[in-house]
Amino acid sequence: MNKTQLVDCIQAKLGEDATKKCAEAALSAVLGAITDAVKGGDKVQLIGFGSFEMKTRAARTGRDPRTGKELKIAASQTLAFKPSSTFKTVIKPAKKTCKKGGCKKK
Repeated sequence: MNKTQLVDCIQAKLGEDATKKCAEAALSAVLGAITDAVKGGDKVQLIGFGSFEMKTRAARTGRDPRTGKELKIAASQTLAFKPSSTFKTVIKPAKKTCKKGGCKKK
């Protein structure tokens, strides 16, 4: 799904009175708010969906795959998204495991 398709989906969920322009403005506002908060160092937690936050990777030593020589990799920051347990179960339902005591959900 791309941004245009997402805007169409938002417009459909908002109802008949919503315009495409209104749906696009709503999406832009939400994405902008998340971006600004994470850029400012805050953790954005959306209950039932997941959380976004900046994480710092420590400096470390790596290897050049071609030569095998050691390289120093500088510390860096990266965006992390952690899906909520609710979101995980919607995407991938729990598996059943059968043991001697019968089948139980994991």
